[in-house]
Amino acid sequence: MKIRGVQRYLWRAVDQDGNVLDILVQNRRDTAAAKRFFRKLMKGAVARVVVIDKLASYGTAHREVMPSVEHRAQGVEQPGGESHQPTRQRERAMKGFRSVGGAQRFLASFSRISPHFRPGRHLMFAPEHRTAMKDRFTIWNEITATTGHLVPMA
Repeated sequence: MKIRGVQRYLWRAVDQDGNVLDILVQNRRDTAAAKRFFRKLMKGAVARVVVIDKLASYGTAHREVMPSVEHRAQGVEQPGGESHQPTRQRERAMKGFRSVGGAQRFLASFSRISPHFRPGRHLMFAPEHRTAMKDRFTIWNEITATTGHLVPMA
């Protein structure tokens, strides 16, 4: 897409634990795009503090859309910044999307489903992890049984 002159920007909202709250794919990174993202994000949540990178359009949008929320600008070492990598890996593996809407639908649903299958392996021993994953796949298969899309249990 870059070769054809099409540029897409991925806007992500991440909570203090690194969980993805929302994802939005847009063509621009200007003030209007930042306002759209903040409005979409604030529909379902109340934030005390917003930590963003140092893009100037965030500040303007923040002052207009959510002036009562504390605003902190940080560099690339912001919390949850490294969690952007799995999204990039998924995009690369799919070799791009046919449309922005397709990318938006996939990323929005996948970011809500994927934490279910990541129980925090680094916090548990192997038998605990196997049990947790078996339980999670059982739950997933119960939920998806009506659609007929079952996932094999490990």
